[in-house]
Amino acid sequence: MSRPRKSGPNARKTSKAGDRRSDCSFLTHGIADAAIGFLETLNVPEGPRAGHPLVLAEYQKKFVRGSLADDVMVGVLSIGRGNAKTALASGIALGSVMGVWDAQPKREIILAARNRDQARTAFQFVVGFVQGLPEAEQELFAVRFGYRLEVEYQANGGGLIRVVPADGKSILGGAPTLAIMDERAAWEREKGDNLENAILSGLGKRGGRALIISTSAPDDANTFSRWLDEPPPNCYVQEHRPPPGLPADDLESLLAANPGAVDGIGASPEWLVGQARRAIARGGSALSSFRNLNRNERVSTEDRSMLVTIDEWMSAEVAADDLPARSGPCILGVDLGGSRSMSAASFFWPDTGRLEAVGSFPAVPSLADRGASDGVSGRYVEMQERGELSVLGEATVPPGPWLALIVRHLDGSEVACIVGDRFRFAEFCEAIDKAGLSRVPFIQRGFGWRDGSEDIERFRRALFDGEMKVAPSLLLRSAFADAITLVDPAGNHKLAKARSLGRIDAAAATVLAVAEGMRRKAAPTRKARVAWL
Repeated sequence: MSRPRKSGPNARKTSKAGDRRSDCSFLTHGIADAAIGFLETLNVPEGPRAGHPLVLAEYQKKFVRGSLADDVMVGVLSIGRGNAKTALASGIALGSVMGVWDAQPKREIILAARNRDQARTAFQFVVGFVQGLPEAEQELFAVRFGYRLEVEYQANGGGLIRVVPADGKSILGGAPTLAIMDERAAWEREKGDNLENAILSGLGKRGGRALIISTSAPDDANTFSRWLDEPPPNCYVQEHRPPPGLPADDLESLLAANPGAVDGIGASPEWLVGQARRAIARGGSALSSFRNLNRNERVSTEDRSMLVTIDEWMSAEVAADDLPARSGPCILGVDLGGSRSMSAASFFWPDTGRLEAVGSFPAVPSLADRGASDGVSGRYVEMQERGELSVLGEATVPPGPWLALIVRHLDGSEVACIVGDRFRFAEFCEAIDKAGLSRVPFIQRGFGWRDGSEDIERFRRALFDGEMKVAPSLLLRSAFADAITLVDPAGNHKLAKARSLGRIDAAAATVLAVAEGMRRKAAPTRKARVAWL
């Protein structure tokens, strides 16, 4: 690959391409259309279609129009890996440094990433686009491949593209006209936030813009997730994330996270489905990584695995008419919620394998508002309509009245015991007394490595052996979609959330109830002793 070289003494006078792009001919319909027009004059720099004209897919045009709108200062794009987000942003960086839609002199474009090697990806795309330009246009560029990765443009007022890694070094004093923050979710929290703040403060000096692009972060607390969930004014957000709780190989949701697949950008639909099935077969971190990177879901990949996959859980679902009877003693698993959390209860009849679950939220905020803040849209309202979720209390769910309401759900079935968190023992005692259940034994269990690992293993064994049956429940599907396990070096598991705003209360209650039920089934039957007189 030949490198663009510095211009000769007559290069500025003879560069027709430079003159064409500086006459604002692309600006007849605004900056966004100018950018799209410029991008489609470029050639694909690498891959199977290298050398062919660049054709933007509709989702790419949508992002360009949204992020380069007149009132937008920050454009945020979240999409699955391999959908050309870095290539798109690099093309925009090239158009910006050439002054296609910005005539101010000495333009400065920043390519920022977690480290220098990662930033090199965007830099190489810029260089590849330059090398596809006409020879006369290439003469106007100087590319530096040393310690400082830079692309300098020497016409139309001049401009510079430079690489900035998020390594803690300050860039205060700069005045960028465009900043691209690549794979923002992968940046180290403190260093990344410092670099981001420095970049954004510098953009205000010259009316610059920022493009923040990445696959999904592993949790809602990540700064990139906050850009998506709580965008400030003058911010455009485009997120390609499928609804949670779907099988990893569901084609429709795979295409939602990978819209480029149908346009020949990145992986094909067949490859995505094949990779999804391989990840499902391997499970654990392989499946979590696929969901995070290829399905663009907020699932952590570090020392975690799904409690059970959606496919495994749905194997226990049967039609309501096929449910086993409520026969024998019932094990009641309870997870008491805090001031804003859900309180959930699961009912398990070990003799027949029947399982049921219900949950409750306080009335404030409303279920619709709570669903919006938790990132699940109208799911809570739908659960209420299905009879799986109720509202009780104002700001908190009162434990005593709630437990009494839960027992009425049993409609006279015998409660063998109540299983709950030992660290909430005092609250359980008060709630049991107020509900009139003081004669029902309370079994204390922990959610740490010791009790948690045993309960999780018994629950999984019961599920895989087909010893539980449940009617289709949106409450339980949602809970298990957000339920993961942390794994210690010895291979022990304890329950945790995949998302900081995830609600796994119903899953926790189910694990407690089923595990206790399986312990009772495994206990040997005591034979009556014969007394000889």
